[in-house]
Amino acid sequence: MRVAIAGAGNVGRSIAQELIENGHQVMLLERQPRMLRHERVPAAEWVLADACELSSLQEVDLAACDVVVAATGDDKVNLVVSLLAKTEFAVPRVVARVNRAENEWLFTEQWGVDVSVSKPRLMAALVEEAVTVGDLVRLMTFRQGEANLVEITLPADAPHVGDPVREIPLPRDSALVAIVRGRRVLAPSPDDPVEAGDELVFVCTSEVEEQVRSVVLGADSVEKTRARRTPRR
Repeated sequence: MRVAIAGAGNVGRSIAQELIENGHQVMLLERQPRMLRHERVPAAEWVLADACELSSLQEVDLAACDVVVAATGDDKVNLVVSLLAKTEFAVPRVVARVNRAENEWLFTEQWGVDVSVSKPRLMAALVEEAVTVGDLVRLMTFRQGEANLVEITLPADAPHVGDPVREIPLPRDSALVAIVRGRRVLAPSPDDPVEAGDELVFVCTSEVEEQVRSVVLGADSVEKTRARRTPRR
């Protein structure tokens, strides 16, 4: 793929390096000359340009890119870049960085964003994933909220502990994609049993999240979670 990244800070450079190592062509757009550090990612194409200026994006032929990543530290800039990329240049895929949690609601299709990555939300999700047992934790959202990556760590009293995967009646539009057991990652087969302490990773639509929770943890799981979180006196 040909990928344009707006913002050559630590985040933008890290993304660029990863993509280059995976065989993609990367163009880094940066408006501050002092941030042009070619030696940091020598295989990237570095361009001194303001990604919020239509003329600058025309000069770099943004329409030829398969993906645009708005990776600056300013949410306003990332929104403008996303909107221009989608509406003026018809870039197929636009990924935007969200710096402040209160701005998440703006990063939608209306602003040209296909996928938003919120550092505050991701960090909170990782904290929850590390310490939460017996509840559903949303790790990531895809397709503008149409599908989510969620995780459930099975408590010992979950209704399907010991049952094979085929006997877990998951709702439509949901799939168990991985079982993390200790240091192992298992691709679940129908005959694999689930065990207490397993981290079950699902992809599902937002509409069936609660059904997944209810099936995996039991119909009273919400009440149990509240009880676990209620401090004892």
